[in-house]
Formats: sequence, C-alpha cells, structure tokens
Amino acid sequence: MASILVLNGPNLNLLGTREPGIYGAATLADVEALCLATAQPHGHTVTCLQSNHEGALIDALHEAGRAHRAGELIGVVFNAGGYTHSSVALHDAIKGTGVPVIEVHISNVHAREPFRNHSCLSPAAAGIVVGFGVDGYRLAIEGLVARAKNA
Repeated sequence: MASILVLNGPNLNLLGTREPGIYGAATLADVEALCLATAQPHGHTVTCLQSNHEGALIDALHEAGRAHRAGELIGVVFNAGGYTHSSVALHDAIKGTGVPVIEVHISNVHAREPFRNHSCLSPAAAGIVVGFGVDGYRLAIEGLVARAKNA
C-alpha cells in the first residue's frame, strides 16, 4: 500500500478562521479527514504535514522524493500557501526530487491580487487544482491515483 503526502504551507493551520469568505469554514483537520477518506478506498494511506517554515517543507519534499523512488509514495498534494508566489527553493526541491506534486489552491488565485497570479511551483508540478475550495484536495488525490495507475 503506497502512501500520499499532503503538505500544507504557512497559515493553512488557520483554516476555518482565516478569511472564511475566501477559504471557507473547513478547518485543517477537516481537510486532513477529507484526504484520508478519499485515499482509503483506493488502498492508499495519507500522511499530513503543515508547516509555517520553508525549510521544513523542503525537507518533507526531499523525504517524499526518497519514498517515491522506493515505491512507497505515489506523490504529494501541496498547498504551499504564500510560498507559492515566492519560493524558488520549493520549486527546486520539487524538480530535484522528481516526486509527482499536485499544486492545490483553495481559492481561485487568478481572480485575486495580481501577485497571486504567478506560481513559482507550477512549472515543476505534475498538475494544478485551483479554486474548488477544500474539495481541491480530493481532486488532487484522485489525480495522483489516476496518474499512478497509468504509470
């Protein structure tokens, strides 16, 4: 049984209370439960990690790359939060490890402030899910599962 890493970046620990008009009322615990419930019928486990620190996210991607090469992990669902728009280091970690990453955004970042229109991660991502609320995590997991079946 291979696993899926669900990686959440800065401020996503505030889901449910941070700008609910944009991000909704679901908490990070709700998102994690959704991810577990989505992966389980496909025979996959889920590990969830949230960090407000870029280095911890990079370390998690490095470990995910090792696990992917070992056949233990099918990929990563990654909501990098604000780091999406600024972190070349996260882009390099995704590209350098070769692990399939699905970039997720709860809101439609292209309909928000102009600085959110650019993603440093998209060129390295295997896919992108934008604007479906927390259901985007479910869509990302389904995409990773389909991708792994076709590999």
